[in-house]
Amino acid sequence: MPDLPTLLAFSVAALALIVIPGPSVLYIVARSLHQGRRAGLVSALGVQTGGLVHVLAATLGVSALVLSSALLFSVLKWAGAAYLIVLGLRTLRAPTPDALTVTVPDAPPLTRIYRQGAVVNALNPKTALFFLAFLPQFVHPGHGPVWAQTLTLGLVFLGLATLSDGAYALLAGSLGQRWQGRRTFARRQQQVSGGVYLALGVGTALIPHGS
Repeated sequence: MPDLPTLLAFSVAALALIVIPGPSVLYIVARSLHQGRRAGLVSALGVQTGGLVHVLAATLGVSALVLSSALLFSVLKWAGAAYLIVLGLRTLRAPTPDALTVTVPDAPPLTRIYRQGAVVNALNPKTALFFLAFLPQFVHPGHGPVWAQTLTLGLVFLGLATLSDGAYALLAGSLGQRWQGRRTFARRQQQVSGGVYLALGVGTALIPHGS
């Protein structure tokens, strides 16, 4: 297991990375603005579940295998890109609610929102690259089995990320509720959310192998 100084150093480094908005935060913010705080929080939990898939893959050595194969990397990348683009198109094509009579648009079931967040992050090769590059920097062979240290550090990272992403979801959801009554907000909100999903999909598609 990592010792206390290593855990503290890792937590500080992780927080410095987590608080800077990245693709997962943009996804959660877009979901929160469009469908409210509950949807944003559930989406954040889904995203971290997808992150757990990558942590387990890094712990078991699966990430290294996938990232070393151009074919497997491409399959993961294009599946993730396609999923995000489909989400974006569905959001843009969905009926726009009446901004004056509906506080929060009708949202998919929370289970579906959770599942979508998990799939989006699980299919993101950039997340796999991140964990594979970041976690080993704080692993010391003399402190115990490498797999146990990797898993512990990954879980600590996910715990911190859940708190940070949850805060972003609450803030974005509150802003969405505040602006919901404006006549033009509902449609623009939908356009922004769909545009974010599309942009993330295109960004995923452009990730080069070995980046």
